Parts: sequence; structure tokens; C-alpha cells
Amino acid sequence: MNKKRLSGSKANGRPLIFFNFLPQTYFMKKMICSLALVIAVFVSVRAQKATVQKLWATDTILKVPESVLVDEKENCIWVSNIDGASTAKDGKGSISKLSKTGTPINLEWATGLNAPKGMAKYKQELYVADLTELVVIDIKKAVIIKKIPIEGSVFLNDVTVNNKGAVFVSDSRTGKVHRYENNIVTTEIENLQGPNGLLSLDDQLLILDKGSLLSLTAGGAISKIMDGMDPSTDGIEKVAPNQYIVSCWNGIVYYVVAGAQKITLFDTRTEKINSADIGYDAKNKIIYVPTFLKNSVVAYQLQIQ
Repeated sequence: MNKKRLSGSKANGRPLIFFNFLPQTYFMKKMICSLALVIAVFVSVRAQKATVQKLWATDTILKVPESVLVDEKENCIWVSNIDGASTAKDGKGSISKLSKTGTPINLEWATGLNAPKGMAKYKQELYVADLTELVVIDIKKAVIIKKIPIEGSVFLNDVTVNNKGAVFVSDSRTGKVHRYENNIVTTEIENLQGPNGLLSLDDQLLILDKGSLLSLTAGGAISKIMDGMDPSTDGIEKVAPNQYIVSCWNGIVYYVVAGAQKITLFDTRTEKINSADIGYDAKNKIIYVPTFLKNSVVAYQLQIQ
């Protein structure tokens, strides 16, 4: 770079500023930051008007339902049933298949699991966190095709898959998130407080960690984008860019704007109704809440004005 004098040099008593020596991206970055701030304020205002209305609840036909996953292609919702203690390796766990309106299609769609919790789908395979194993189910055949042991795991809790098919699974007891890719299990991040809900986005992995929402980039950088939630944070679903629904097992569901605010959509703690790992129908804006010990799934209409 030609060492010409920049700001601070003078001609006729006036400072000279050679803008051509500044990177062109400087001004673009400033504009982007300003625009981002405006968008964040606008999003925050909209979030203040987010509400829910209860639509329906199934009968108590489920067996300690822990997680709901919406499947657009199959036009159904999958529900994982622990059916007993959440730490028991008893083979009683199962996956139920319901319609999007809560009608049972097959309550024993897949059996032979232990204490299944979070689920994720990639192509025609359903991945399930099952205590110390990542279970893979062939959706067309409704059979377990693989059980992948996660060495050193204790309490695998939630699952997400990125757009390349890499699977991430959290372990709430060891404070780790594992990655399964190309038949190899590695540790993606460790030393967390109690990771549960996971959500893979294009360039980051979101992690619910005992009341906080963390962002982990592909390069390994981690940041906190929301905190102060109930420490039983459980499930997370994306509603719009930087806007999420977060459930807490104790019975609270939040609407979260990353880095801006959180509002309580509902709180069923006084009724002793849990809200475990939620599912979300983005097309119809319906939240599906597994109630755990109440043995049902409740649907809520999300309304954003």
C-alpha cells in the first residue's frame, strides 16, 4: 500500500481524509449494522404481540410423551413415548404416529426403545435420542435399522440434523453435544451446564443450555443470544429469522427474539402440566406440546400480529 498521509495530515489547515484508502466493505458493513439494528427493533415490536390459543388436546392415550416432531412429507406428527422412568433401559419405549389434528394413526408405530426423547428426520430416516444410543428408524418400513452407541453418554436428550446429514445429539448429564457423521461419532462441544434442545441452522447450531440459548458457529465460536429462561429449557423451534419458540419442561413456553427479548406464551406450572420437547407446524403456525406425565399432546395456534 502506498504510504500516503491519511487522516491527521493537513492542507490549508484542514485535515485530509483519503476515503479511497479505506476498504470498500467498511461502508457496507456500517450500513448492514445499521439495517440490522432497525430490523431487530421492528422484530422486537412484532414479538410483543405474539400470543397462543389452545386448539385441542388428545386423550391420555400416550405413554409419557417427551417429544413431538412434525413431518410434512408424511403429513403426521411423531411422538416419542418413554413409558416408564426417563433413565430406564427397559425396552418399553416407543414412537407413536398421529395425524396433525391429534387422531391416532398408530400408537405403537415403532417399539423396542428404552426411554426415547428428542427426534429429527433426514430423508427417510428418523433419528431418536435413546439414553446412550442414537437410534435410526426406517420411516417407510417402521423398523429400527441401527443403534449407534455414544461412548461415555448418560442421558441423550435431543437431536437435530443439518442440511448435509450430520446429526447432533445432546447429553444433558455429561454437558456435551455429540456429532454423528460418516459413521463416526465425535464431540462437537463440551463443558456445558445441561444441554438439551438443539436446532441446526445454515451456519450455526443453537443449543438450549439450562435457561440460556447459545449459538455455536461452524468455526467453533460460541455466544449467548438469550438467557434468564426457566432452567428446564427443553425444545426449540424456528418461527422466522432470529425468532424461536422455546419450551421448558416445567411448563413454560416462550417466544424468543434472539438478542432482544423473550415473552411467555403460556405457563402451566400451577396446573402441574409439563411442556417437554415441542413440535411446530410452520405452515399452519401450530405448536404441539407433549405433556409428559399427563400422557397427552396439546395443540396451540400461534398468533403474531
